Amino acid sequence: MIDTGDRRLLFVHAHPDDESIETGASMAKYAAEGARVTLVTCTLGELGEVIPPELAHLAYDRDGGLGEYRIGELAAACQALGVTDHRFLGGPGRWRDSGMMGTATNDLPGCFWLADVDEAARELLAVITEVRPQVLVSYDARGFYGHPDHIQAHRVSLRAFDLADGLVSKFYATAVPRSVLVEAMALLAEDSAGGQVGGVEFSRVSSVEGLPFGTDDANVTTQINATDYLGAKIAAMHAHGTQIAVDSPFFALSDLVGRKALGTEYYTLLAGPGGADAGPDGRETDLFAGLG
Repeated sequence: MIDTGDRRLLFVHAHPDDESIETGASMAKYAAEGARVTLVTCTLGELGEVIPPELAHLAYDRDGGLGEYRIGELAAACQALGVTDHRFLGGPGRWRDSGMMGTATNDLPGCFWLADVDEAARELLAVITEVRPQVLVSYDARGFYGHPDHIQAHRVSLRAFDLADGLVSKFYATAVPRSVLVEAMALLAEDSAGGQVGGVEFSRVSSVEGLPFGTDDANVTTQINATDYLGAKIAAMHAHGTQIAVDSPFFALSDLVGRKALGTEYYTLLAGPGGADAGPDGRETDLFAGLG
């Protein structure tokens, strides 16, 4: 097995805050254990919807400046997670936020959705060549919930993985089992009285089928128990104050749908060797499982 100090992971996320919501506990766990954790963020998230009224002027259809502001939020989140190696793909602002699928902003020049995949993959390959991670983590082909930048992050990551020609051993996508979503929704209904998260009114979704994300349990290959680092994850989510309202352990995004922050995080192995079935439901319990 790879020595802990020689472990290297590369997380590729679309926007600031994605790293904290989807993989924050895992990142904090591996960083605390001595692995080199590198984060690449593909855009500044310029088109994000601003939650706090006092920061509403930062929105792209107001005064603007949200992307630059989110650079600071991301730096604070990385500090909370113990992640010291962070880069923007191609440099800050090289590709811009594309907005939600089907909106006019998908067609604006310079948005990540329109990026040449090979060009963007070569930028990511440069990071891979420098860092030499054994493990790469991004999204699945549908971008977890269908955002154009998440889909593009998958395409770019997959292309860079192929171009790396064996330099990276394993490629994972983030996942949340549907059974976990059901349990989290039940807890939210029981524990969060008044329908508020961080002072923000939120709605409850009565069925998993009403959510744009969720992975069939059978397709989840890996389960990382990082509950000891849930506090770091929640602190990182707090740092993204323009995008996330937090009332631990619950949070809401700009869609104002209540969610529960998870200390156990899940993944689907897309390429590379699988580890021995050793954990719950026969899943890997380590992103480095199967690597000698």
